[in-house]
Amino acid sequence: MTLGLDPATWGAVLLSLRIAAVATLCSLPLAIAVAWLLARKQFWGRGLLNGLVHLPLVLPPVVTGYLLLILFGTQGPIGGWLRDTLGVTLAFRWTGAALAAAIMAFPLVVRAIRLGFDAVDPGLEDAAATLGASRTRIFATVTLPLIGPAVLAGAVLGFAKALGEFGATITFVAAIPGQTQTIPTAIYGLLQVPGSDGAVAVLVTISIVLALGTLALAEALSRRMQRRIRG
Repeated sequence: MTLGLDPATWGAVLLSLRIAAVATLCSLPLAIAVAWLLARKQFWGRGLLNGLVHLPLVLPPVVTGYLLLILFGTQGPIGGWLRDTLGVTLAFRWTGAALAAAIMAFPLVVRAIRLGFDAVDPGLEDAAATLGASRTRIFATVTLPLIGPAVLAGAVLGFAKALGEFGATITFVAAIPGQTQTIPTAIYGLLQVPGSDGAVAVLVTISIVLALGTLALAEALSRRMQRRIRG
């Protein structure tokens, strides 16, 4: 059943899920580390780091995409090095779309996880330390399980944001069918074609279903995790 969509458009749906998943999984470890720094440490440049983390929230997405193109394009300082040294090209590739989605979603992920760190009672970590546990073990066996719901919430927010990312993505990797075209860019493209209202409606419905389904799943998993922690 195609629901009135051609294979290329269905490919955009599958590619969007792939990009969102890769963006979320790759950014999550860094988001946990940055959230821990902002929540637990006082250091010079902390305000600057906090500002840089949240910058994608206040910058126009097109500006973020342009900066990515300047930095990670084949002629950019980072993109050129990646191409010449590792043979990796991000601009106008689906991997570049994942990078753009990860950067745009990163502030939401960090903010959710940081709230989790703020809610953890430091006394529990201190008690584990008095029993001889190392910092690494305390983090892995005490802190991380306690912030599990926050990590899950951040991952879901990041995934949902990555699914809906448009401005930075289309600026950095364009909307190449079968390669970089995602659900938002496919909708934008179809809106330029007369008589495509049906296909647009289907894609919009798919977007809503994916977003609501993701949030519902996250809520169910979060409640289950909280019950396990309390139990």
